[in-house]
Amino acid sequence: MNKKIWLSSPHMGQAEKGFVEEAFTTNWIAPLGPNVDGFEQDLCEYNKIGHAAALSSGTAAIHLALMILGVQKDDIVICQSFTFSASANPILYLGATPVFIDSEADTWNMDPLYLEEAIKKYTSLGKKPKAIIPVHLYGMPAKLEAIIAIAKQYEIPVIEDAAEALGSTWHGKACGSFGDFGVLSFNGNKIITTSGGGALLSENSDWIKQARFLATQARDTAPHYQHSHIGYNYRMSNVLAGIGRGQMMVLNDRISQRRANYAFYEKAVKDIPGISFQPELSDSFSNRWLTSILVDPKKTNGVTREDIRLHLEKDNIESRPLWKPMHMQPVFTGAPYFGEKVSQNLFEHGLCLPSGSNLLIADLERVVLKMKEIL
Repeated sequence: MNKKIWLSSPHMGQAEKGFVEEAFTTNWIAPLGPNVDGFEQDLCEYNKIGHAAALSSGTAAIHLALMILGVQKDDIVICQSFTFSASANPILYLGATPVFIDSEADTWNMDPLYLEEAIKKYTSLGKKPKAIIPVHLYGMPAKLEAIIAIAKQYEIPVIEDAAEALGSTWHGKACGSFGDFGVLSFNGNKIITTSGGGALLSENSDWIKQARFLATQARDTAPHYQHSHIGYNYRMSNVLAGIGRGQMMVLNDRISQRRANYAFYEKAVKDIPGISFQPELSDSFSNRWLTSILVDPKKTNGVTREDIRLHLEKDNIESRPLWKPMHMQPVFTGAPYFGEKVSQNLFEHGLCLPSGSNLLIADLERVVLKMKEIL
């Protein structure tokens, strides 16, 4: 069997090992430590934002952001439907109600028109939403100008889910730095990784201080263990933060490599009818974390995205359908939804191609060859 081509595998540089070895040499293995401090500083400098808390996951970051904003049982939180479940699950952790918003076709992200429609409805019912969670899907910036303007008009905080968008920008400003909070993920398949981890960003120092407090079991200042609040074990370890510090040193290279993958695919299949790519608007810069296509069976002689996925799988090539929208998920059955079928159609016709920054040209050529075989 041919070697496995992964969708998006970890890609280590040279410096990560040094930071990790330093943690071992100094016996700073427990959570927190100089690598955590250094990684948080790196994130602030790169994203040009005031404060960051390195955490165990992006999910933890969203959970803490919702808590800090005071979200409670039966509150309304507006969330993009076309996303990974981690964007929405923390809403349920707090007993709040997720209200899902359809995508627009230009970026595949939250549709500002349906966002405002939902806000107007729930505000008229005396249930003004407590937060808005837009997502920069596959690294593509959402329509931030419209979304932030609506949020400010109705005075609703924004938790900007940039878990897939580290290094992406809108008008030159980093994704994750526009909302009241920004959320990052360093899961193993992300553009850089700490094995597992995430971060919460904000210009509000008090909020980040509160996030760190809650993330370390909410331990009060006392010589003994005393707790006045429910806390969580959400902090990143000093060892994993060392990996992150090394990964930050190669982040721009990883972005260039991911964008080169996209350019290769686009050029290779541009003349094949029925294949299109996730658009990048003129004011946006995407890290192209995953190169994603849409397959129109009406123009491909009936070949579907699932046909392509299975054909690639036979050759030991991993690809993946686009996210199944949250309003279609069994766990969110009955949740309110505003929109039509844009996100549903994206799911039914979309496919993520192998996009790792460690792919060789021969790997990309093999993917394209197998795609052309069935197309």
